[in-house]
Amino acid sequence: MQHHSLISDPTERLARKRAGAKLGWYAHAGAYLAVNLLLVVLSASSGRHWAVFPAVGWGIGLAIHGVVVFFLAGGSNLHERMVQAERDRMARQGTRS
Repeated sequence: MQHHSLISDPTERLARKRAGAKLGWYAHAGAYLAVNLLLVVLSASSGRHWAVFPAVGWGIGLAIHGVVVFFLAGGSNLHERMVQAERDRMARQGTRS
Protein backbone atom coordinates (compact mmCIF):
# COMPACT_ATOMS: atom_id res chain seq x y z
CA MET A 1 0.00 0.00 0.00
CA GLN A 2 2.94 2.35 -0.40
CA HIS A 3 1.43 3.81 -3.57
CA HIS A 4 -1.74 4.76 -1.65
CA SER A 5 0.30 6.54 1.04
CA LEU A 6 2.10 8.58 -1.62
CA ILE A 7 -1.16 9.68 -3.21
CA SER A 8 -2.65 10.66 0.15
CA ASP A 9 0.34 12.92 0.81
CA PRO A 10 -0.79 16.45 -0.13
CA THR A 11 2.65 17.41 -1.46
CA GLU A 12 2.80 14.32 -3.66
CA ARG A 13 -0.74 14.94 -4.96
CA LEU A 14 0.07 18.56 -5.78
CA ALA A 15 3.34 17.61 -7.50
CA ARG A 16 1.54 15.01 -9.60
CA LYS A 17 -1.21 17.47 -10.49
CA ARG A 18 1.30 20.13 -11.59
CA ALA A 19 3.34 17.62 -13.59
CA GLY A 20 0.15 16.31 -15.21
CA ALA A 21 -0.90 19.83 -16.21
CA LYS A 22 2.49 20.43 -17.82
CA LEU A 23 2.36 17.10 -19.66
CA GLY A 24 -1.13 18.03 -20.85
CA TRP A 25 0.22 21.25 -22.31
CA TYR A 26 3.07 19.39 -24.03
CA ALA A 27 0.53 16.96 -25.57
CA HIS A 28 -1.59 19.93 -26.68
CA ALA A 29 1.47 21.56 -28.27
CA GLY A 30 2.44 18.31 -30.00
CA ALA A 31 -1.05 17.90 -31.45
CA TYR A 32 -0.99 21.56 -32.52
CA LEU A 33 2.28 21.09 -34.39
CA ALA A 34 1.27 17.81 -36.04
CA VAL A 35 -2.19 18.94 -37.16
CA ASN A 36 -1.07 22.35 -38.34
CA LEU A 37 1.85 20.88 -40.25
CA LEU A 38 -0.63 18.64 -42.05
CA LEU A 39 -2.91 21.62 -42.72
CA VAL A 40 0.00 23.63 -44.13
CA VAL A 41 0.85 20.78 -46.50
CA LEU A 42 -2.79 20.46 -47.60
CA SER A 43 -3.13 24.22 -47.98
CA ALA A 44 0.07 24.54 -49.99
CA SER A 45 -0.84 21.59 -52.22
CA SER A 46 -4.10 23.32 -53.14
CA GLY A 47 -2.19 26.51 -54.00
CA ARG A 48 -3.91 28.47 -51.26
CA HIS A 49 -2.81 29.70 -47.86
CA TRP A 50 -5.82 29.09 -45.64
CA ALA A 51 -3.91 27.06 -43.03
CA VAL A 52 -2.86 30.24 -41.25
CA PHE A 53 -6.39 30.75 -39.90
CA PRO A 54 -6.72 27.52 -37.89
CA ALA A 55 -3.07 27.87 -36.81
CA VAL A 56 -3.68 31.34 -35.39
CA GLY A 57 -6.97 30.39 -33.74
CA TRP A 58 -5.62 27.24 -32.16
CA GLY A 59 -2.37 29.05 -31.35
CA ILE A 60 -4.28 31.55 -29.24
CA GLY A 61 -5.87 28.68 -27.34
CA LEU A 62 -2.50 26.99 -26.89
CA ALA A 63 -0.98 30.24 -25.62
CA ILE A 64 -3.79 30.70 -23.10
CA HIS A 65 -3.38 27.10 -21.97
CA GLY A 66 0.36 27.71 -21.52
CA VAL A 67 -0.19 30.89 -19.50
CA VAL A 68 -2.58 29.05 -17.20
CA VAL A 69 -0.29 26.05 -16.74
CA PHE A 70 3.05 27.83 -16.43
CA PHE A 71 2.13 31.20 -14.90
CA LEU A 72 -1.27 31.14 -13.19
CA ALA A 73 -1.64 27.60 -11.89
CA GLY A 74 -0.08 26.26 -8.72
CA GLY A 75 3.64 26.74 -8.51
CA SER A 76 3.83 30.17 -10.06
CA ASN A 77 4.65 33.23 -8.00
CA LEU A 78 1.36 34.88 -8.94
CA HIS A 79 -0.64 31.87 -7.77
CA GLU A 80 1.33 31.57 -4.54
CA ARG A 81 0.87 35.29 -3.79
CA MET A 82 -2.87 35.02 -4.43
CA VAL A 83 -3.16 31.94 -2.19
CA GLN A 84 -1.25 33.72 0.57
CA ALA A 85 -3.42 36.82 0.23
CA GLU A 86 -6.52 34.63 0.57
CA ARG A 87 -5.07 32.90 3.64
CA ASP A 88 -4.32 36.30 5.19
CA ARG A 89 -7.84 37.56 4.42
CA MET A 90 -9.40 34.45 5.94
CA ALA A 91 -7.19 34.68 9.03
CA ARG A 92 -8.28 38.29 9.55
CA GLN A 93 -11.93 37.29 9.25
CA GLY A 94 -11.52 34.15 11.33
CA THR A 95 -12.77 31.98 8.47
CA ARG A 96 -11.84 28.31 8.58
CA SER A 97 -13.53 26.79 5.53
